[in-house]
Amino acid sequence: MPKEYPRFVSLLTKNTVALILAGGRGSRLKQLTDWRAKPGVPFGGKFRIIDFPLSNCMNSQIRRIGVITQYKSHSLIKHIQRGWGFLRGEFNEFVELLPAQQRIDEETWYKGTADAVYQNLDILRVYKPEYVVILAGDHIYKMDYGEMLASHVNNEADMTVACIEVPVREAAGAFGVMTVDEESRITQFSEKPQHPTPMPGKSDVALCSMGIYVFNAAFLFEQLVRDADDSHSKHDFGIDIIPHLIKAGYRVYAHSFTESCVHGENEPDYWRDVGTVDAYWEANLDLARVTPDLNLYDKSWPIWTYQEQLPPAKFVFDEDQRRGMAVDSMVSGGCIISGAMVKRSVLFSNVHVGEGAFLEEAVVLPDTRIGRGAVLKKVVIDKGCLIPPGMSIGVNRAEDEKRFLVTDRGVTLVTPEMLGQDIHHFR
Repeated sequence: MPKEYPRFVSLLTKNTVALILAGGRGSRLKQLTDWRAKPGVPFGGKFRIIDFPLSNCMNSQIRRIGVITQYKSHSLIKHIQRGWGFLRGEFNEFVELLPAQQRIDEETWYKGTADAVYQNLDILRVYKPEYVVILAGDHIYKMDYGEMLASHVNNEADMTVACIEVPVREAAGAFGVMTVDEESRITQFSEKPQHPTPMPGKSDVALCSMGIYVFNAAFLFEQLVRDADDSHSKHDFGIDIIPHLIKAGYRVYAHSFTESCVHGENEPDYWRDVGTVDAYWEANLDLARVTPDLNLYDKSWPIWTYQEQLPPAKFVFDEDQRRGMAVDSMVSGGCIISGAMVKRSVLFSNVHVGEGAFLEEAVVLPDTRIGRGAVLKKVVIDKGCLIPPGMSIGVNRAEDEKRFLVTDRGVTLVTPEMLGQDIHHFR
């Protein structure tokens, strides 16, 4: 994506530290987050959700990154250690893990998003940044943070909030909603209101926060200390910090995602909160379409990750009633499709599909084994599941509901525990 001031933006990113808030469970993903934090959930065949904000930082030339973790972070930490250890400390580049460790006192873990940053304030001060970018670790998108930094500086802002337009019915209770003036300065902000205020002239659309913030570092430190001393605060950016700054008259601006979203010509802006089983299933399957809304094949803005060294996917047997095929699907390394049919599905790494099995609209996470003759339709299969031969899932809802989780839209989630199987490895 071309920049108008590439040198200017480069200097800004060099003096910036990014903090990724990756401590949340993501309870709306149900059993998918029983053993892992939401940012550690696999996505897109070979990635994890956190790879997207991390890759955005890399591609934006922000090379000093802290990842703040808390809830069941083992697999997330292991992934970051294996896949994101290539930066060189000699060049003042790093991805550092900042787990909850009761740095302020010995009784409290992170109490809110602002408190999570405050509890790492001593570490953050050592970095001596000029700007701090605070990111949610659980969304799928491609964004040039350098463009947002440039906008922040041009506006002489104290804080800048990235925003998207969301239908009012979807924004209710789900997003922070803001009102801005002609210069994009935020005049009102409400965290997850049940009745969002629509945008002027757009009665069905609200202007919503993406949970992406830019601060002048010194100003952020000052505000975190002030908020920590407020016994009535919930210590959250959306609930407490932003409304206080607006009320106090500080310069808080909105930055439209459209201005910094990275995509090719004729491609739409893409941002997804894959926070429900239905949204997760749909976003994964969208990648298998002929022309998906999210382009993972863009070499100018690659998505980085850790991936195990696996052999190429293999499709075997070419006989009637015994043909290994995948149509309109994504199939990752290490997969073997043995005399089975896979349609409109996403298979993560090291999935084996047995003879005579049929998969349609299936999202199958790594290390899963699908037995002979099994039928899987409109499903999410968690990592490490062993699907017995002949089992049908997604065919009879009443039967599925006895053992598995079935969503309102009819997507069936299957985990090893639901199948009565042991957890063979961390997720």
